[in-house]
Amino acid sequence: MKILAITNQKGGVGKTTTCVNLAASLAANNQKVLLVDLDPQGNASTGSGIDKAHLKYSIYHVLIGEKTLKEVIVKSEKGGFDIAPSNRELAGAEVELVNELARETRLKQALLKVSDYDYVLLDCPPALNLVTVNALTAADTVMIPMQCEYYALEGLSDLVNTIKKVRAHLNPKLEIEGLLRTMFDNRNMLANQVSAQLVSHFGDKVYKTVIPRNIRLAEAPSYGLPVLVYDKSSKGAVAYIELATEIIHKNPRIIGASIQNG
Repeated sequence: MKILAITNQKGGVGKTTTCVNLAASLAANNQKVLLVDLDPQGNASTGSGIDKAHLKYSIYHVLIGEKTLKEVIVKSEKGGFDIAPSNRELAGAEVELVNELARETRLKQALLKVSDYDYVLLDCPPALNLVTVNALTAADTVMIPMQCEYYALEGLSDLVNTIKKVRAHLNPKLEIEGLLRTMFDNRNMLANQVSAQLVSHFGDKVYKTVIPRNIRLAEAPSYGLPVLVYDKSSKGAVAYIELATEIIHKNPRIIGASIQNG
């Protein structure tokens, strides 16, 4: 089971869009996927077709120890993956956990009791808070979605430093799996320059797949659908299928396990 935290403390970089559409694209490649929505805004839940306003239980109840992960998981019927949903209740977890023992490992402990997935995707909030630390402590690797613009490089430096601190104190195996260029417009000279800088500095840590700026990607969440279901021929859907294929080929051990299980 591969646990992948998808995070960037900068908002508006396509993080949740990536979580939902990567989950659907991995599922379309016959992978069993769990998406964990760790953002109090609950956008990954909404984009997966879940009514966050009427949830009986959510990932909040897991983090505060009231429910197990299996008890809150629901099915994204259109997306073909499972999801541990979220809503604004999660904002209270930060306060409730502040004086608790082992507060940074709540999610890790919950995931230890779930083993029947090929991939677990953790949609982190756009902040370096206790919930994000829980995700980084539980994860095997980190995916960083980012736009190719000037301020993105500055934010990336802060995030890399946080990952180093988590590795030093909480999760020594944590690695950056890759940097994902999102909302990319190849007509933009600055975007191309920043993209080239990323490849020059991070090498094969930059995914070959580039997610283009695409109206269908923006429209799909309002229908509670991954773009693969909303418009499978769109550039956005094609790009996320390519990303899923690239990730699967990076993890051949999981492919083998999936074939065996199937």
